[in-house]
Amino acid sequence: MAGHGIPHFQNDGGHAVIEIGVKEFMCTGASVPYDHPHIYIDMGDDIEKVCSYCSTLYRYNAKLHADQTVPDGCTFNAKAA
Repeated sequence: MAGHGIPHFQNDGGHAVIEIGVKEFMCTGASVPYDHPHIYIDMGDDIEKVCSYCSTLYRYNAKLHADQTVPDGCTFNAKAA
């Protein structure tokens, strides 16, 4: 994804599974101050990957755009200082 922004996702709701429309992304855990180090995750040929920090299971869903999640509201939006 060189030259493109990497989508960031968070799990404020404590969901067991979050469906996303990309296979390369960053997991932030939850919103500040409950986040963990923002880590890069690449699913490769798999359709699921578990975050090693927060144990959120991310599942690829080809029907979703890069900024969509199921459930809604799991896209991380950095707030300007």
